[in-house]
Amino acid sequence: MEIERRVALRFHPDAVAANTHINLSAVRSDGQCLWVAGDETATVERLTPDEEGFGNQRVFRLADLVDLPGPAEQEADIEGLARSGGFLWAIGSHSLIRKRVKPTHSDAKAIRRLSRVRRDENRYVIARLAVQNGADGLPELTKGTDDGRTSAVFGAAGEPNLADVLAEDEHLAPFLAIPAKDNGFDVEGLAVHGETLYAGLRGPVLRGFAVVLELLPEEAAPGRLRLAAIDDGRPYRKHFLDLDGLGVRDLCPQGPDLLILAGPSMDLDGPVRVYRWHDAAVRDTSAVARGDQLTVEIELTYGEGDDHAEGIALLPGPADGPARLLVVYDSPAIHRLPREDVVIADVVRLPGPG
Repeated sequence: MEIERRVALRFHPDAVAANTHINLSAVRSDGQCLWVAGDETATVERLTPDEEGFGNQRVFRLADLVDLPGPAEQEADIEGLARSGGFLWAIGSHSLIRKRVKPTHSDAKAIRRLSRVRRDENRYVIARLAVQNGADGLPELTKGTDDGRTSAVFGAAGEPNLADVLAEDEHLAPFLAIPAKDNGFDVEGLAVHGETLYAGLRGPVLRGFAVVLELLPEEAAPGRLRLAAIDDGRPYRKHFLDLDGLGVRDLCPQGPDLLILAGPSMDLDGPVRVYRWHDAAVRDTSAVARGDQLTVEIELTYGEGDDHAEGIALLPGPADGPARLLVVYDSPAIHRLPREDVVIADVVRLPGPG
């Protein structure tokens, strides 16, 4: 991987205290701005250009925009952001959590922690967040816009969520009760093309094939979404991708293609790659993508226990030049933390179209 430049992302003290900057899980560009999310909160952050890169953080609480199924401050583990039309889309991981074992834990404590599995309800949402420009001309999230667009959610309290929809699925249902880091069900990427959402799964990886779900959300009632039938009466379509045994860590559309950030489904360091799924957005049937349908665009570096690439976003640039891809990292290495309030992202040149 050849890094063209490094970009500083600057966060305010509250975000630093919440560790948002070192737990980045999703990023999407919006003109000159960036939308980012961390996996430890229930917020979306907007960053705007500054003298170092991006800063001037503005925080938007999901609970102020849509009805969450859990407490307002419970983490939503947002793992994907997508921007299209008048909306920003956000998706939770829809995953269970097994307690982490730390090197300082005794054997007895480690065994106890490995037996504990937790479910946070806010992880089980797909949110459509209305965007309009504020008085300063910058995009902001709002419950309702001046022209009548409204924020809405799929997975509100007492209503079906994506895991419920998949409860009888022949491929994915057995993995819904397995925690994310155990190759269980775990959404970690989101892209939108027209009216269609693509949700990439970090897990499960099925005999080496990763899974991408195609969804078609539609308005069900004020503030509520449902999934329209898309494939033989089902409210979803499945695609299986040969990513050399890796799972999806993020998705990013580029024309009719989808760029796929791929990494291990389990709690491992690497390898990490960006693949191009050619003509992904023009398919109208389930696909088994392999061979020349998938090409490796970039091999990303990774650390030992740190520097895990978690999000990618195309940056605006000249139409006649190669596209640039911004890469953000979870558990950033120490060299990415020059100051308490700053984390460093990479900009890499993307081969291929654009």
